[in-house]
Amino acid sequence: MDARMNLFGNAVAGKFLRYLNSGSKAVTDSALPAATQELVKIRASQINGCGFCTDMHTKDAMKAGEDVQRLLLVAAWREATVFTPAERAALELAEQGTRIADAAGGITDEAWENAAQHFDEEQLGALVSLIALINAYNRMNVIVQQPAGDYQPGQFG
Repeated sequence: MDARMNLFGNAVAGKFLRYLNSGSKAVTDSALPAATQELVKIRASQINGCGFCTDMHTKDAMKAGEDVQRLLLVAAWREATVFTPAERAALELAEQGTRIADAAGGITDEAWENAAQHFDEEQLGALVSLIALINAYNRMNVIVQQPAGDYQPGQFG
């Protein structure tokens, strides 16, 4: 399977991706825990059907020492006992933020208040930014049918 387009080889898409990558540094440099960041990226990517990003972020998380059991349970996080209350709040916010079109009211007050109990203002800003960012990456990769499975950890670092 080949992608419909080489995103990095396209002048406009490549430039856009470089800007997204620059913006992502604000999130990765934030106080939002790295494990939470990866869980959010994985869950949004699963929801969006982005195999490329799911492949990338599960591999990056494993390389960073994340427990495989937790990664296997991200899709069923509500029923899993392996996530902290803060991670659960972040996953709920990520799901609602990814499924905005499916929810008449967008993010519920309950989900926001739960996240605010676990994350300070800086971390919430990082979490909101991360959810928007991973959804942008997911959409680009899904649109061009970017194949999954060949990613090597650190490939883009």
